[in-house]
Amino acid sequence: MASHREQVLAALFGRLQGVPDATVRRNEALPVSLPAGGLIILRDGDPGEPDVTLNPRTEYYTHRAEIEVFVTQAVGGGGEEELDALLSWLGARLNIDRSLGGLAENLSWSAPETSVLAIEGAAPILTARITVTIEYLVGDPLAA
Repeated sequence: MASHREQVLAALFGRLQGVPDATVRRNEALPVSLPAGGLIILRDGDPGEPDVTLNPRTEYYTHRAEIEVFVTQAVGGGGEEELDALLSWLGARLNIDRSLGGLAENLSWSAPETSVLAIEGAAPILTARITVTIEYLVGDPLAA
C-alpha cells in the first residue's frame, strides 16, 4: 500500500491530467523540445517537519510541492496567452476539491512566478512555477 504522502501526490497528479493538448509529467527533467500544447511537471517537493500531537500520536504535515508550466515562445515574442490559459485551467482544476478526495486537510497555491528560459539553439521557453501547499495528517512518519 502506498504511503499517505504518495497517495496525496498521486491525487494531485491526477488532478493535473486532462489539460487540452498539454503534456503532464511528474518529476521529469525538462526535455529538449516542448510539446505544442505546453508541458506541466509536478515536482514532489518536501513534506517539511511535521507538527506533532500526542495521544494518539498524529503528525500534521505542510507539504510543499511545485507545479512547473512551460510553453514555447514564438520567434519575436508571444506565448503569454497560452501560458495564461494553462494557468487558468490549473487554477480551476485545483479548486475543484481542496481536500483531494478527503486525503488532505487543505490545498492552497501561490501566485505563479513567471520567467523566460533561454536555451542555446532553441526557441525561448516561457515558464511559470506555482508552489502548492498540501496539509495532511498521518499517524506514522514512515507512512507520511
